[in-house]
Amino acid sequence: MYMFVNIRGRALQFTILGLFCLSVFAYYYTATNEIHQMAVLITSSQSSGIMVRSILNASGESQGTLSVKNATVESPSLNASSHDDSNYQQMTTPSSLVSSQSSMILNVSKSIEQSPVKKPAKSQNTSESATPVVRNDSAAAIYQPGHSVSIPEKCPNLGAKMEVVILVMSAPTHFAARTAIRQTWGHFGQRKDVSVMFMLGDTTDKQISTVLLREEDMYRDVIRGNFIDSYSNLTLKTISALEWVQEYCGKVKFFLKTDDDMFINVPRLLSFVNKHSKSRNVIFGRLARRWKPIRNKKSKYYVSHSQYKSERFPDFTTGPAYLLSSDVVPKLYVESLKQTYLKLEDVFTTGIVAHKLGIKRYQANEFFNKRIPFNPCNIQRSVSIHMVKYSEQFDLWKKLLDGKSKCK
Repeated sequence: MYMFVNIRGRALQFTILGLFCLSVFAYYYTATNEIHQMAVLITSSQSSGIMVRSILNASGESQGTLSVKNATVESPSLNASSHDDSNYQQMTTPSSLVSSQSSMILNVSKSIEQSPVKKPAKSQNTSESATPVVRNDSAAAIYQPGHSVSIPEKCPNLGAKMEVVILVMSAPTHFAARTAIRQTWGHFGQRKDVSVMFMLGDTTDKQISTVLLREEDMYRDVIRGNFIDSYSNLTLKTISALEWVQEYCGKVKFFLKTDDDMFINVPRLLSFVNKHSKSRNVIFGRLARRWKPIRNKKSKYYVSHSQYKSERFPDFTTGPAYLLSSDVVPKLYVESLKQTYLKLEDVFTTGIVAHKLGIKRYQANEFFNKRIPFNPCNIQRSVSIHMVKYSEQFDLWKKLLDGKSKCK
């Protein structure tokens, strides 16, 4: 009886030992294949220039990750350009494995992470253009091109027969301001040579969105960009306006960017446009000279040194209203996306970006980007008047049309 139990126990021991040996063999065999596949992936990623993520997990103890994006990875052990297969063979040979698979994976991944990374050589095929690098602080990093509502019909034939397109920067909740403009100076948008539209972003308020949909459908004069409408995103709104003019109204002579608290004397504006009809590469408006960045972090207009290093801004035309010759629109749009984002849209667009492009900025005395006395002569002499409440638009409109006042 004792011998039977002893023999039975030895048989069980041999069985367990055999299973253990078989498991160890399968373990190492699987490890060898996985490491071989990893080396093949690394080699192929160098020639294709794509992102490769190789995640190796050995019994839940260790994990190595490799990322290669548009780059060639060089290391003493893995270098596809050297055509030396000795290191590759050593890595895939079972005899080169150390005490455990997990330690080898850590060593391989560590050598890859520490390897120098260099940019790939330029393609010999000129038809293939490299993907541009987008900096994290640039406008392009946060700007989403396109418009959810575009209404291109407001600029027939890309504006070839139009004198000026007026885009009014407005907020989703400013229904009364837009209504007042439509019922006053916005009436000039019915002319064939003038177009008046409102530029808005998106809103997370469902009730406001519902009202906006009805407004858009009724008036067909609201453009919607792909950004959340807020003070910090005013520069995105201007970039979106530039994109719209470039895309749908590129043949218009001039583009006026203005706000919904402005009164625009459109007849005076058309007279100004006609006077400067041959002007190119220009921006007209109220010129701000030698302004300094505000470094106080508590200020609404705070600008950090990382956003703008110099102690003075380039001269710029102030934001309530400025007029651009249409030839500068595509240049401003493209260059704006490359620059470090700044929420001060007038400083950014007509100052920093325009200065970099060599666009001329001119003082136009007819642009009053501030509140002035609302007498008929002031209104008739001006192109733009700032800080006008929606209820005051009707008073200014009446005085503009007043034929009794005699102004010098």
